[in-house]
Amino acid sequence: MSTRSDDSPREPRERILATATRLFAERGYDATSTRAIGDAVGLNIATVAYHVGAKPELYREVMRRAHLAQREVVTAAVRRLHACGSLPEETRAALLAFVDAYLSFCLGHPEVPALWMRRWLAEGSDLADIETEFAGPLVAEVAAAVREVLDRAGLGAGVDVEMLVFTIVWTSHSFGQAGVIDPAGRRLGPLDLPVLDRFRRHLHTVVNGVLDQAS
Repeated sequence: MSTRSDDSPREPRERILATATRLFAERGYDATSTRAIGDAVGLNIATVAYHVGAKPELYREVMRRAHLAQREVVTAAVRRLHACGSLPEETRAALLAFVDAYLSFCLGHPEVPALWMRRWLAEGSDLADIETEFAGPLVAEVAAAVREVLDRAGLGAGVDVEMLVFTIVWTSHSFGQAGVIDPAGRRLGPLDLPVLDRFRRHLHTVVNGVLDQAS
């Protein structure tokens, strides 16, 4: 009988990581125990530890994978940004496309914004190296790329690019997770296409408004 790939030693590890990602995103680091992860996967704590290590190592691997997924999309968007023309209108269009790409990533991978938002609430604060290694360098890379294309096009000389990047991240993450509240108190999220279109247009207005005021 041939051996199926599902029976390989990697298969339990992948199931553990997938379940841990979901639970860390839903509950946060502090409220998610290794036992809870093991119970959800159908494995005991010793088996979980064998495959992924203790809870800090497991969490760090979850965040590393979330970061890599994020970085892949952002790096591709940065490449397209560098490839845009140097005319102001071309640069504006490229920046808006960058925003759209990041928003689409957040909506397509809701667990990634959820994981980072949990950290914004000081979840897993004893693992501060996650920001040092993952989040900080990526924000700096994006900010440098945006600053370069703005300078090339003669746009936004006074823009605080780093804060603009953070603004896009904060709002995209929050909208993807919580949506907006309408006057009747109903929560409307990204599955409501008119609301999604309204939010996307608002992000574009924010970017263009910042560029106009700082030029």
